[in-house]
Amino acid sequence: MRIIEMTGKTTGDAIKNALSELNVTEDKVNIEVLDEGSKGFLNIIGVKPAKVRVTIKKDRAEEAKVFLRDILNSMNIKAEIKIKEQKNEMNINLIGPNMGILIGYRGETLDSLQYLVSLVVNKDHDDEYVRVILDTENYRHTRQETLKRLAEKMESKVKATGKTLKLEPMNPYERRVIHAALQNSQDVKTYSEGEEPRRRVVIEIKKA
Repeated sequence: MRIIEMTGKTTGDAIKNALSELNVTEDKVNIEVLDEGSKGFLNIIGVKPAKVRVTIKKDRAEEAKVFLRDILNSMNIKAEIKIKEQKNEMNINLIGPNMGILIGYRGETLDSLQYLVSLVVNKDHDDEYVRVILDTENYRHTRQETLKRLAEKMESKVKATGKTLKLEPMNPYERRVIHAALQNSQDVKTYSEGEEPRRRVVIEIKKA
């Protein structure tokens, strides 16, 4: 982490000088005003320059890329790492051959990697928490659509039989998809039961 202190006629000048010295834009740094300075008498006597301390923010995207590259290298996997940042969200897409090994059974390996990357990019950061979404071969979208179809199918079954259905254990992300898919249902309601990693969604008829 690089930190410098810089002076100028005004705080604006001091900040500008610091950014020029660091060769970065203002959105990449944290700024602390140490002294607002003083113009003095007639701008001659007692003139005191403004002083600021400027700290370069950690680059979350670069941290994520370095971490993933180390993991991929240790697994002998060649993949391109594409990162797109939005407000409080970081989307990471891995592109390459044989990505199935990174997905794992029902996305478990991908979920584990996503969790680890999230820990890395949010560690020692004073800024707001950044949600990390790690994907490859459009797995997240495909799995989400599959879960939505499953939810609709199970809703119809519960409506037809009147019996409560317990789905197989799912991770938190998959359970959220099921809950969201049926949250506006007029006929059934959902809730989760059990302890991780055996926690599952339950679908039952709404009582009149």
